[in-house]
Amino acid sequence: MKQHESEVYTVFWRGDAVVMIDQRVLPHEERYNEYRDVREVADAIRNMVVRGAPAIGVAAAFGVALAARESDGNVKAISEACDLLASTRPTAVNLFWAIERMKEHIDEGAQALLAQAELILQEDIANCKAMGSFGAELVPDEATILTHCNAGALATGGWGTALGVIRSAVAQGKKVRVIADETRPFLQGARLTAWELKRDGIDVTVVPDVAAAALIASGEVDMVVVGTDRVARNGDVANKIGTYGVALAAHADQVPFYVAAPWSTIDMNCPDGDSIPIEERPSSEVTHVLGQRILPEGVPVRNPAFDVTPCELVTALITEVGVVRPPFEDELKRMKPA
Repeated sequence: MKQHESEVYTVFWRGDAVVMIDQRVLPHEERYNEYRDVREVADAIRNMVVRGAPAIGVAAAFGVALAARESDGNVKAISEACDLLASTRPTAVNLFWAIERMKEHIDEGAQALLAQAELILQEDIANCKAMGSFGAELVPDEATILTHCNAGALATGGWGTALGVIRSAVAQGKKVRVIADETRPFLQGARLTAWELKRDGIDVTVVPDVAAAALIASGEVDMVVVGTDRVARNGDVANKIGTYGVALAAHADQVPFYVAAPWSTIDMNCPDGDSIPIEERPSSEVTHVLGQRILPEGVPVRNPAFDVTPCELVTALITEVGVVRPPFEDELKRMKPA
């Protein structure tokens, strides 16, 4: 485990275990869980102990390394572990990217796989910091930034994507105020983004999701910065449910709408947003809040975890290799790292 500036440790390896901060109990408790079985890691991903596309990818990589240690490098057992991890959440493409990268080293033994997982973690932190530097250049000297969901250190190996842009802008001396949507039904903004930014001493105010459009229309928001779980080749973006509405409001009032994403979140094999699988989460996330039922018994629930923002509403993508502007497909092909 290596310290980084945000001082939030999301996923790391310690001794013989994968360790994750349990994001379900934040902000009330800072609890770190240890996992010594790949099935436990899969459950942790599925049940939102860890969430955020880059962090899910890092967790999966450590899960593969754990399976290799458990099986003494048995290739069949490691492959089965990869399949198990890949079945946990369908939308976050970093999950599949990390598993495929680990598979490239599957014959090299447990120690090599652990080293590869550690490398994925450190690269993710470095990529977030590079992304933050590029994104900070887009932030005025004084700015109010609205963000949706949590795309911070908790959603990555460290530093964050959207919040990495904010952290980097603050580090440059810019005066930044953040408006964080609460992000129903799992409240990632209220519970996680607010916790991270308050911890870092960054000015943050939480608003109900339904207030975002009105605040944008009132002129209180200078720019929107969000993360993403998958970017299609044409620039369509899948992010936490509610992002599309924020993008529509920003477009209507000519407020820049930026998406921060490492290249591992860009799926060049996915042609457009219609091809992105959208996860449906359990109805209990809607019927209950903090364990308390709020819906009448027997009322049906829909709980799509993500929506797709069409590329026409995206001002630019912020990546670790630079800012990508429309036409996205051409520019993504041109800027793709070797």
